[in-house]
Amino acid sequence: MRKALFFGLAALFAAVLCIASAPVIEAKTTFVTIGTGGITGVYYPTGGAIAKIVNKKKKEYGIRCTVESTAGSVFNVNAVMSGDLEFGVVQSDRQYQAINGSKGAEWAGKPQKDLRAVFSIHPESVTLVASVDSGVKTINDLKGKRVNIGNPGSGQRQNSIDALEAAGINYEKDLTAEGIKASEAPGLLQDGRIDAFFYTVGHPSGAFKEATAGKTKVCFVLVVGKGIDQLIEKKPYYAKSFIPVKANYPGAVNDEETVDTFGVKATFVTSAKVPEKVAYAITKEVFDNFDAFKKLHPAYAVLTKENMLEGLSAPFHPGAVKYYKEAGLVDVDKDGNVIRKSDAKKMGTVGK
Repeated sequence: MRKALFFGLAALFAAVLCIASAPVIEAKTTFVTIGTGGITGVYYPTGGAIAKIVNKKKKEYGIRCTVESTAGSVFNVNAVMSGDLEFGVVQSDRQYQAINGSKGAEWAGKPQKDLRAVFSIHPESVTLVASVDSGVKTINDLKGKRVNIGNPGSGQRQNSIDALEAAGINYEKDLTAEGIKASEAPGLLQDGRIDAFFYTVGHPSGAFKEATAGKTKVCFVLVVGKGIDQLIEKKPYYAKSFIPVKANYPGAVNDEETVDTFGVKATFVTSAKVPEKVAYAITKEVFDNFDAFKKLHPAYAVLTKENMLEGLSAPFHPGAVKYYKEAGLVDVDKDGNVIRKSDAKKMGTVGK
């Protein structure tokens, strides 16, 4: 009897120890997963770059970051909202559609009210290339040409249509629009089966390295003008950008070092449910190590701390704003508006 009682008490004591110790172990490390995109794109190394910087301070913050390859923006928004991911890389137009429940989007009529912005990253430029023989030098020269605008359902197709309409071109009437995948367009351009193609992407891009490396001479085309300026003003997820042609595409027939255009941005988002200290720590480490971060991928070469606050539609996460205020990048007025100090431009609001 005494022996049985002894073992019973011992088992009970061990169970109590396990229960008591479990929260302590869990509290030591907060595990954070960042949703990205395909492993061959820019989103995956972007998530990896952020995780690498944050994990150097895992003992200080108690945060351990991992990266997950995903289907991209839509998946990441939905996974962040469901709690399956803590952070995600999301194209800025998708962020806008999600927070607003935009008509025609996956979240039509269902605004994702808990979505929060942290910062934006590299630009994904609406890039237009054309064969030299086509005579296309600006977007306005596309009338009457055979142009690939992107496959149906792709984000780049809508970007192309927006650009054309802003330039006063009806893609259904004023040109022969092709709807093929971006991966197929360089070969068709080199073969002379199309005159030009659009592709929304970060640079450098393998597609444009291929497009500019063949026998057919190719140039990058300006996508600028009053209509484009009005488009950017109307749709806040767009921003001006430029393509570093000379540095990345020596085969292109362009005299300029860069070619001006516009685009969306890759943005870093989270949920209102993610603790302030976690969002603060990640924001702080990326911005405090800004120069090192820029060197982690060629697409980051054009980043500035100021333009990393642009292209964001969802309210800022309070943890991110806490760091931006400490760093002297923003002020917050009595109504919760986030205002960039460098030019007094309103960047958004602080979420709750």
